[in-house]
Amino acid sequence: MQDCAARAVVILGRPTARVHKAGVIKAGVIKDCHHRPAPPECAPTPPLKASHEDLIMRLWIKDPIAALAAGAERGLVIENGRIAELVGSGGAPRAAVDQIFDAGRHVILPGLINTHHHFYQTLTRAFPAALDKPLFPWLKALYPVWSRLDGEALSAAVTVAMAELALSGCTTVVDHHYVFPAGLQNAIDIEIEAAGQLGLRALFTRGSMNLSVKDGGLPPDCVVQDADTILADSERLIRRYHQPDGTETGSGGPMVQIALAPCSPFSVTRELMRDSALLAERQGVRLHTHLAETEDENDFCAERFGCRPLDYLEDCGWLSDRVWLAHGIHFTDDEIARLGRAGTGICHCPSSNQVLASGICPAPALEAAGAPVGLGVDGSASADCSNLMQEVRAAFLLQRLRHGAEAIGHRDALRYATRGSARCIGRDDLGELAPGRAADLAMFTLDELRFAGHGDPLAALVLCGAHRADRVMVGGRWIVEDGVLPGLNLPALLDRQRRSAERLAME
Repeated sequence: MQDCAARAVVILGRPTARVHKAGVIKAGVIKDCHHRPAPPECAPTPPLKASHEDLIMRLWIKDPIAALAAGAERGLVIENGRIAELVGSGGAPRAAVDQIFDAGRHVILPGLINTHHHFYQTLTRAFPAALDKPLFPWLKALYPVWSRLDGEALSAAVTVAMAELALSGCTTVVDHHYVFPAGLQNAIDIEIEAAGQLGLRALFTRGSMNLSVKDGGLPPDCVVQDADTILADSERLIRRYHQPDGTETGSGGPMVQIALAPCSPFSVTRELMRDSALLAERQGVRLHTHLAETEDENDFCAERFGCRPLDYLEDCGWLSDRVWLAHGIHFTDDEIARLGRAGTGICHCPSSNQVLASGICPAPALEAAGAPVGLGVDGSASADCSNLMQEVRAAFLLQRLRHGAEAIGHRDALRYATRGSARCIGRDDLGELAPGRAADLAMFTLDELRFAGHGDPLAALVLCGAHRADRVMVGGRWIVEDGVLPGLNLPALLDRQRRSAERLAME
């Protein structure tokens, strides 16, 4: 096995962006095997948005402290945006490699997948008028602020949310955007552009609300749209942006997908729920909504529809394996069994559920019944944070508190954020370190004070509170290096976010 094959390569990295002989990456620095410096013209700072040419052809991520995969003791090999092979104990790659990354300081996870968020809500974290309130009063306090959302504020907010997610080890983001005040009809287009600039894999759900206060719903008139407008824009977004499963992008599968996501039973009509399901089936996209988050929702459905939320969902044609639901707390045993038979996924949002005192998702029972369970940070106005690795720990602690120390381990919580989340969004090419899967990786170091004295490295990430990835790869491209997003002017972004948040709060 040759660590240094005589091939020309192009690599996205810092401080050297191109080498002319295959080399070894040590501590984040690319070195030529013959110790010759790269020509000056080969060392520019790369743009934030990676091009197809930036893919490493064949990279060995070598000798990690640990990896969340059996048979990867010596690491894994990346080729053309996918995991080409795992390298077991005492082994070496089957063929020559172009580059080697020394992972001796790193624990490797599959890229984390966040399956529920509201990016725009980063503008209203710890918002005074919404503090110490349960869900319905909390929403009523914030709807007037969100009704003033505009394109500049949304652009800053979604970039902040995705940057925070990426730095926490998240490689696939899902956003549920359902607020479309006048002048913001292109909200999803703005989000897609921001995701492309950051290099993240993304599933954008076209949210909707058409049941306002005057019609018996919860949101005010100024943030709802009519059903025809909603369905027409949903179809436009699918046709323009959606990359079907199996699409080969050069980055290990689809980078942008669209799903349809009427907001909740208390903010959309039955007709819109049904029409969205029919459109999703025709176009081959998935469905998403909030369900069974609070007892107030149960009471609303009983009063308005004469049934429980899951019965209403099934009546609208939504009980299937093309659907995943946010929260999923207040289900009966019979409802859990029905969800399992249908293969409907549930996104567990532990921090948000604790902040709003909504309850605890019955994750073990759902998984045992056959329902996929994923993980989500939820909107930053309720969870007040977009850190998915912290959410892994929150899920671990909350589920263990409910079900006991022997029932929930650190690997269960990691599974929610990886394989479980991938199943929720229908991506069997994500969420696992295995040959053929997308090369989406989150790599953490254990040299912070919080890890001092650790034993099991994977357990340490969860129990000791890892919160910031050192390296993150999406489809074979590094998007986080040495704990930063190369090319992102973070102070300028934070200033944009601050000014937008202040303007919305004051108007």
